Amino acid sequence: QTVLQGTVLLPLRATCMTFIILLAWLFASIATFQHPIKGSVPLKGWRRRMIQTTLSCLTRTLFFVMGFRVKVKGKIATPQEAPIFVAAPHSSFFDAIISALTGMPSVVSRTENLSTPVFGTILNSLQPVSVSRQDPDSRKNTVAEITKRALSGGQWPQV
Repeated sequence: QTVLQGTVLLPLRATCMTFIILLAWLFASIATFQHPIKGSVPLKGWRRRMIQTTLSCLTRTLFFVMGFRVKVKGKIATPQEAPIFVAAPHSSFFDAIISALTGMPSVVSRTENLSTPVFGTILNSLQPVSVSRQDPDSRKNTVAEITKRALSGGQWPQV
């Protein structure tokens, strides 16, 4: 019976996961269409709401399809209360669960990740602070960008 369940559930879950990821890519593409890249201008209005609501919902649904059921205990801090949000230890995909639960904040990511097919578009829509491992000033620039966004008074999403 468990072999039968696995034979049916695995392809069903894989199909659902692929559909959700492609749907997230579609919404990310729409929200960032003709918008300046490289995080120079924050997403505003319908673009920002689309990313925060749809990607958060789709990410939660994706993890549910994968078999994760997450329950939040306590109160999640608002971006005004905590403009910088830290999730550690960054060693797995569990950071994505935290991002979905907190409304899809901006992330700090390697520049190379932005050129990945499908996932790069989704990552770009989150307006990441990109870090270049080849640039010797990257660490200083990253700290300056995080500080600028944290002190923006809500213009940028939570970092």
